[in-house]
Amino acid sequence: MIEKLSKHAGKIPQVTLAFWIIKIAATTLGETGGDAFSMSLDLGYAVSTVIFALFFSVALLVQMRSAHYHPFTYWTVIVTTTTVGTTLADFMDRSLGFGYEGGVLLLFIILLALIAVWKRACGSISIHKIRDWRGELFYWCTILSSNTLGTALGDWLANDPRFGYSGGAALFLAILAVIAMLYYTTRLSRTALFWLAFVITRPLGATLGDILTKPVDAGGLDLSRFTSSAVLLGMMITGILLSSCKRRNAMPAKDQAIP
Repeated sequence: MIEKLSKHAGKIPQVTLAFWIIKIAATTLGETGGDAFSMSLDLGYAVSTVIFALFFSVALLVQMRSAHYHPFTYWTVIVTTTTVGTTLADFMDRSLGFGYEGGVLLLFIILLALIAVWKRACGSISIHKIRDWRGELFYWCTILSSNTLGTALGDWLANDPRFGYSGGAALFLAILAVIAMLYYTTRLSRTALFWLAFVITRPLGATLGDILTKPVDAGGLDLSRFTSSAVLLGMMITGILLSSCKRRNAMPAKDQAIP
């Protein structure tokens, strides 16, 4: 799961431990932020989804038009995919009546179909082989789909009395640990392991977000969704700044001089 990217994927950060930490913070922020709009502000799932979809579209346009990797632009798009994923999954599961099982199944099929189309169109779904705007667009659509699936999966297990919020979070952490072990001890496809880990970090964030904001009698800490979102945003910004400093310090002097 931790590896360097090729020059063709230069608009994507290096996949290091810091990447996964920021990703988990972003997915947790997506849960608390999405719920803040749909529940705390009582805008509903449909309206909140439209609002976050607009944010996602603007952020994605900026990212796609950029010629280089800009950390805050990249992670802004990631956060918008998690907020859209949160409200969209809730809209499907609850407002449309699919239920958790039906929502997970439908979103899983959509994700597999998207990956198949990406593979057929570009020849590979590896983040190392994103060479043009088409591959990058498939990359972001896959992320949006995986984050929506992850939300539904996290809510499904969290609302199962056998797991609950803490049990769901522990399960997803265990799955991530197994994926890391497979990465370091086997020759399984790095691309498959990357996307599997990417999907699993979303339900982990969903359950962590629920632990922070749900009532105490439901297994949560009953913290404000807005306060939790602000703290998570601060953690993300700190992580991005530290990672960016480390990235610049690791670059050769001639590369640092490139505007």
